Amino acid sequence: MALFSFRKPLAGGVPTPAAPPPTPTPVIPTFTSSVRIGMGQLLVEGGEPERNLERAERMIAEAAARQCDVVLLPETLDFAWTHPSALTEAQPIPGPYSDRLCQAALRHNLYLCAGLTERAPDGRNYNAAILINPQGKIICKYHKINLLEVELPFYAVGQTLNVVDTPLGKIGVNICADNFLDGLPIGHTLARMGAEFILSPSSWTVDYSITEEHDPYREKWVKPYSILAQLYNVSVVGTTSVGYIVGGPYEGKKSVGCSLAVDASGIRAQGTFNEFAGDLVVADLPRPVRPEQGTQIGQMLQRKGFAFDKLPA
Repeated sequence: MALFSFRKPLAGGVPTPAAPPPTPTPVIPTFTSSVRIGMGQLLVEGGEPERNLERAERMIAEAAARQCDVVLLPETLDFAWTHPSALTEAQPIPGPYSDRLCQAALRHNLYLCAGLTERAPDGRNYNAAILINPQGKIICKYHKINLLEVELPFYAVGQTLNVVDTPLGKIGVNICADNFLDGLPIGHTLARMGAEFILSPSSWTVDYSITEEHDPYREKWVKPYSILAQLYNVSVVGTTSVGYIVGGPYEGKKSVGCSLAVDASGIRAQGTFNEFAGDLVVADLPRPVRPEQGTQIGQMLQRKGFAFDKLPA
């Protein structure tokens, strides 16, 4: 038996060169070049769902007119955050309030993420956020996990996280204090699940005496958003309400806007810091490229110096 095989020589005795292996055709993923997100800083009045929803519908129409792909509205925009009326008047999802938002998304052909109060079938209330597609369908529903202590009489703690695939990218949803430094494991988990965009309906509040000059949000919000954005190459976007709080444990405080869009390059857009700053703030965000999956993400974090095995100092 021959141990070796030889190619037949060409004329002149020169052996036929071996054919080079075929070059594989690279698989190039298709990405949307950028996503235009409208951050709707909405005046939210405590216990006034009809007026709040009318303002939301006008904000959605404005976002469509400005060619937004997504409009992000504040936390609990129906009754306002921790307003007592929500305890007895909250609606299910799907239900009349979410249906109005679904119809608006369908009418204006865009994605819509908004916060509502949900009355669950078991009678409990949740601080909820929904993501609606341009066909008017709810494709993600989330219940806030990192509830403030003053929220606990109003809402039950959420128990699930989800990331959904859309033509715009992979979108995860959380709510407000889920992005506190002590709540960042929620954002870490969404990023580990593949989120490219984290949308966060919010209701950032301060004491009535705080003005723009104080700006307490750099450490409170810019820092945690930036940690997630730079570690994972995700875009984190939060929209907050504006106006004075009437009713509930935070009565007399105010929501002050300052909506925020951050990616790995830094702050991409920021709303005015003011309790009267009802406005649509538009951010054009490049779709992040996130090739790592599973344990590759851990390896990437290690290369960036992230410590998995140390307790906080």
